[in-house]
Amino acid sequence: MPLFGNTFSPKKTPPRKCASLSNLHLLDRSTREIELGLEYGIPTMNLAGQSLKFENGQWVAELGSFTGDRREMQRLRKRNQQLEEENNLLRLKVDILLDMLSETTAESHLMEKELEELKNHSRRRK
Repeated sequence: MPLFGNTFSPKKTPPRKCASLSNLHLLDRSTREIELGLEYGIPTMNLAGQSLKFENGQWVAELGSFTGDRREMQRLRKRNQQLEEENNLLRLKVDILLDMLSETTAESHLMEKELEELKNHSRRRK
């Protein structure tokens, strides 16, 4: 037998009197816009000293926010383009090698088939 009562049964909480406890919905439209700040503007952020803004679904660097040297930026763009061209060349080489491999494999299978036929033909003669 429990010491303080039969079972644990918390009291039910009373229902809320109002759906919203905020009084902002009672304000007129212009005051509400000032209070809630409905004019958000373009989202911006600073990341590693570079200022970015969100436009058309993409983060774009703001003009003049790049702290590095313009020559460094041009060098990086040129290096990026070189790497993309090298990547495209390597993909082309891989495609050519795969074509060569499949051709050689097909020829090998044909030769094996011909060899088996010749072996079977020579066995029949004996």
